[in-house]
Amino acid sequence: MKPKYVQMVSGFIVLAMLLAGCSGGQYDSGSGQQALSDSEAGQLDDEESSDSSDSPNTQQTEPPVSQTDDDSDSEENTVEKITLQIGESSFTAALESNDAVDTFVDMLREGPVVIQMSDYSGFEKVGSLRINLPTSNSQTTTSAGDIVLYNGNQIVIFYGSNTWSYTRLGKIDDLSGWEDALGSGDVTITFSLED
Repeated sequence: MKPKYVQMVSGFIVLAMLLAGCSGGQYDSGSGQQALSDSEAGQLDDEESSDSSDSPNTQQTEPPVSQTDDDSDSEENTVEKITLQIGESSFTAALESNDAVDTFVDMLREGPVVIQMSDYSGFEKVGSLRINLPTSNSQTTTSAGDIVLYNGNQIVIFYGSNTWSYTRLGKIDDLSGWEDALGSGDVTITFSLED
């Protein structure tokens, strides 16, 4: 190669490098592309990470939507009241919601349950069911009209008050004539589903 030609090519290379330096970047001779400085690359990374957090394509989890079970059959089978027949007097009782009540109602679906009940301590009548119901006992202060389960197989109805560990079954709606109907001695009570 002629020295003059080599000098000219070298001049172009130097000129190209100077121009690349003036534009604020570095020239990558291997790829033929301008390489970014470290500070420029850091700025781009920051912009990309902030863009990705604001991106509408970012997947967000939403809380599950609760679905109500619209089972009308189970609602129709729910029994809220029972009837207690004491001699000529009839009383309705609102029921609690627990396993003992569910089991007792299943018994009543097969027919009325008649229980001979004895007076105890001048505030309650107690009678045996002869089978055990599920219990959910808690310390309870009863009042007149309360119907509870004691010891899993004893129905107790109150015309007075007591504090003990019972499973609540229900409560008489209207206490008019309640104490008179129960009397002071033993009594036979027929439990049945409300008509």
